[in-house]
Amino acid sequence: MRVITSAEIDRALTFPVLIDALAEAFRGSMVTPVRHHHEIERPGAHGTLLLMPSWTGPAMQDGFLGVKVVTVFPENGARSLPSVMGSYLLMDGSTGEPVSVLDGARLTVWRTAAASALAARYLAREDASRMVMVGAGALAPFLIRAHMSQRPIREVALWNHRPEKAESLADELAREGLPVTAVTDLEAAVRGADLVSCATLSTAPVVKGAWLKEGAHLDLVGAFNLKMREADDEALRRAQVYVDTPAAKSEGGDVALALHRGAITEDHIRGTLTDLCRSAPHRGPAVITAFKSVGTALEDLAAAMVVWRSLAKSV
Repeated sequence: MRVITSAEIDRALTFPVLIDALAEAFRGSMVTPVRHHHEIERPGAHGTLLLMPSWTGPAMQDGFLGVKVVTVFPENGARSLPSVMGSYLLMDGSTGEPVSVLDGARLTVWRTAAASALAARYLAREDASRMVMVGAGALAPFLIRAHMSQRPIREVALWNHRPEKAESLADELAREGLPVTAVTDLEAAVRGADLVSCATLSTAPVVKGAWLKEGAHLDLVGAFNLKMREADDEALRRAQVYVDTPAAKSEGGDVALALHRGAITEDHIRGTLTDLCRSAPHRGPAVITAFKSVGTALEDLAAAMVVWRSLAKSV
């Protein structure tokens, strides 16, 4: 069984290839059970164990099955350890034989960014050239690169609640040749943006619907629990809203919270990534769109399969 590192994942993946693989997966017949969620009690602290299985349907000749194992231990910071860690086990779909273990964190940032860019392929204007990245964490560089692979982005304004972190990341990406500039006036940046991508841990809305210009696309990636929020109710009311899976109606912030509050009704949600990939909607030039992701094991399996096949060819 092969252990695949984060560096090997980076060498194996490109966003155009991964996004196409996700589109095929969402159109196909992968089986994705509800993820398992277990609370782990420890003296003076607690942790969470998440198990996310998925497998290919019988139509695929070289099928696979896999499971991502993720642990969340909030107190790990005091031990100089990440609070979230994970691994992905990929198995042969015919025999169940393990073939590889992949770095779970790296696989997750790649597939999460690719899913957002896949949604933008159908929802963002084809001429979208100005992007705002809200948040300067681990996902930000991946979201920027993913969206740039699908739209002719010429300017990226990067905002973070800690300006120095935005400046540091913007400088790093600019040295790599990406058109990224740190900004401190988020409202002004959003008002001029064609695409706004949010990946934060904010507990209060940071993007307001009143700021979104006609034709803008809003990508909501953070706010992974019901205590978090990245966009206000007005942003969702103004937009044609899509979600990655039906789970986004009850998990994560933003859409689930707006539904719970009665700010929007369930029929306001136009569809899922599966719906988008199987039947792309017509998009008027002035329509505002929004996409909320909470993640799905289908994406992990599709990404792991791309990595495995790419590395197998290079041997």
